Amino acid sequence: MSRNKAFFINGGAGRVVCSIPALEKFAEENPDNDFIIVCEGGTDFYKGHPLLHAKAYDHWHKNLFEDKLKDMDLLSPEPYRVWEYYNQLATLSQAYDIAINNKGVRELPKPNIKLSKQEKMSALQVVKDVKEKTKKDKAIVFQPFGRGVVNDEGNLTDFSGRSFEPDTVINIVKTLSKDYAIIFMGEIGIEFSKHGVSQPVAIPQNIDLRTWTAIISQADHFLGCDSVGQHLAYSLEIPSTVVVGSTFKENVSYVNEKTFSILDMGEGERVYSPIRITMDELSDRSNEGLMAMNPKIEEVIINTVKDTIDGPVKDTIDGPVKETKADKKK
Repeated sequence: MSRNKAFFINGGAGRVVCSIPALEKFAEENPDNDFIIVCEGGTDFYKGHPLLHAKAYDHWHKNLFEDKLKDMDLLSPEPYRVWEYYNQLATLSQAYDIAINNKGVRELPKPNIKLSKQEKMSALQVVKDVKEKTKKDKAIVFQPFGRGVVNDEGNLTDFSGRSFEPDTVINIVKTLSKDYAIIFMGEIGIEFSKHGVSQPVAIPQNIDLRTWTAIISQADHFLGCDSVGQHLAYSLEIPSTVVVGSTFKENVSYVNEKTFSILDMGEGERVYSPIRITMDELSDRSNEGLMAMNPKIEEVIINTVKDTIDGPVKDTIDGPVKETKADKKK
């Protein structure tokens, strides 16, 4: 008789969100296994889930080892070490499914995130207030920076090549804020008024990720990089524009999702960075400038957002954003 299993889920919130479909599948396909989830990355996104809420434990839960783990098989699924993932044949959710269920690459449901009525109502009021203050009918949540961004005395840099450059953020906000309410999602803010942005930009402070999830659920569009926001928008079916650089869209985003427009800054130049497998300084050095943009690329992003929200505005570049590093600097 096989033992019950404990799945240790670690890493950032995006990884936690992407583990949900695989854990649902395990429950469906192994009804006799009374498994639990040990949340090294926090329990937030299992809260309220009709199945996983009761199975999720913080790793510091009192007496967890003696009461639960001692008699279980302990497993630490690592999606980045799945062959299909590092060969761009699987998304993060699919890689979790392979690591947990070993059924190969297959279609999965969207992550099931359950928001409470209070969370939804509070977020609705936030978005309503922002729209009223800016006198705009549509709201965009903009998450330009990933977890790798570093603030060095006001100089914002992401050595991982995943985040928008600060100058690009200012230029995009300056244009989009003329027509839409902008809600800036990030731990590090920008004083937009000091950079020529005349319209007010909402920068909520001390907001946890469940609250951000609820805010995204009430927004008209999500614009962001390879970070947690796009996974939340995908689970909530919010139309999105996602810009990737150092990471492969086949891994980190949703290329077959009709509500997603993915603009690829790294196509043809990117080197796979074997995160959580080996340390590879060369790949990071090669990728760090991939998110540098010129006005032409910024215009593509802006028009993609407008096209999604309001319908076609004018012709944009066909196909993926694909320019050399020299072109980006022109």
